[in-house]
Amino acid sequence: MMVRNRRQFLKAAIGAALVSAAGGPSMADQNTAPPVIDSKFIHHDSVPDADLEKHMWSAPEPVWFDQAAFSDAHYPDFKTRVASCWSAQFVYLAFWCPYQTLTVYEGEDPTVERDRLWERDVVEAFIAPDPQKPSHYYEFEIAPNDQWMDIDIDLIRKPFNNPHWSSEFEHATKIDAVKHVWTAEMRIPIHSMSAEAIQSGKDWRINFYRCDGPGDDTVRRMMSWGRLPVRKSGGTFHQPASFGILRFVGKS
Repeated sequence: MMVRNRRQFLKAAIGAALVSAAGGPSMADQNTAPPVIDSKFIHHDSVPDADLEKHMWSAPEPVWFDQAAFSDAHYPDFKTRVASCWSAQFVYLAFWCPYQTLTVYEGEDPTVERDRLWERDVVEAFIAPDPQKPSHYYEFEIAPNDQWMDIDIDLIRKPFNNPHWSSEFEHATKIDAVKHVWTAEMRIPIHSMSAEAIQSGKDWRINFYRCDGPGDDTVRRMMSWGRLPVRKSGGTFHQPASFGILRFVGKS
């Protein structure tokens, strides 16, 4: 069910999420180990500028995904890479996104949070700092033109999203029209996610998604890093049982 009203979209996920959060069976393939992305420690912070050729992005090993979110299809021409770093104060994410055409909201102020950003081209990260509370996670979205939104979600809370929450995460994007790749960089304050100081070897839960292409969700490319269950008529991204592992490494 590709319901694009955010409230309806999340409400549709609550039943399945509560089952997985309570320790019930995952809607994803139980025989598949969750994917892992290593986040490399860095000593010096930097402001995002979407220059993914700089030194800090030479160390972390990217993961990639081209898996359709709700089917067995793959989109190899749109293989999306993601890498992560961390410091004492921030979690960093970098995205490399091949594209054919760009579908964005035109002529809007990118400094203002944009609701319904997921209806255009976008990359998303869902981050759950406490593995014991998989229903509580934070959603970060960024579009090729640097429009953005962030949401605090707890699927067992009423209301389940906090409209007043702001992570104050920083972000930047670049579009290479020659290579047909757009890149994005996020810097997320650790304290904004009510998380304790990160220690090397600590694991959080995370998933990455991408929406790409014009039209409605029946024809757009919807991709997920952590495998979502195959459905005949779509589904929802909001399934904590599908999240992979964000592993913090590199600091003694």
